[in-house]
This record gives sequence, C-alpha cells and structure tokens, in this order.
Amino acid sequence: MKKFRSNCPISCSLDIFGDKWSLLILRDIMLRGKMSYSEFLGSEERISTNILANRLNLLENEGILTREVSPANKSKFIYSLTEKGVDLLPVIIELMDWGAKYNPDCPRRELGKKIVKDKTAVIKEYLNKLKKQL
Repeated sequence: MKKFRSNCPISCSLDIFGDKWSLLILRDIMLRGKMSYSEFLGSEERISTNILANRLNLLENEGILTREVSPANKSKFIYSLTEKGVDLLPVIIELMDWGAKYNPDCPRRELGKKIVKDKTAVIKEYLNKLKKQL
C-alpha cells in the first residue's frame, strides 16, 4: 500500500503529479501529441534525461501512462494516456488558462484563445480525441 503524506485529496494528488515535470509531460501528450522519450526531451523546458525517465516511470506506475514498444522501431517506447490520465485533461486546461490569465509573460497562443472563447468546447474536443486513442 502506498504511503501518502496525509489523507487530504490535494496532498494525495500532489504526491503523484505535483512537480512541474510530470505536468509538462502530461501537457505534451495531451495537447502536443508527443509520445516518445526523444520527443519529450525536445520540449522547450529542456528536462534532463534522469528526471524524464523518473517521471515517466512514476506516471506509468501510477496508472496515468502506459508504455509500449513502438511498432515502427522495436528499440523505442511509445507512451500513451490511460483513462485515469485522460481524466486529468480539465485540470491541465484550467492550469493553462489560469497561467495565461495572471502572467502577462505567458501569452495566449491559438489554443489559449480558443479556451477564452469556449473552455467547455475545448475540453470536450480534446477529451474526444484522447478517448479515441484509448
């Protein structure tokens, strides 16, 4: 049985994905279509290899991601979301919206502008895409 810091739901959630790297990996999979270790390494935040391997392993162990051998390259793994992972989409969208709203140095790009117009429709659109991949 896993030991949590407390029985507070926020604390339990943070024990799983409470660091920036896990959330950025989820963003890359959900919103940017990244699927492989090398694609995650190419993200603008420049995650180190040891942190990336650790976070992918954590997210897989928590049942948020699955890892499969790539059919195109047997020495490469492909990561995808589980249903548990897909359920985090509204949280990621809310964090994105909040960050753009309160930080003038984080401009709204195309997706951010769609969120302002109709956040519910954006969440629904991405949920449909992600659920088709399950």
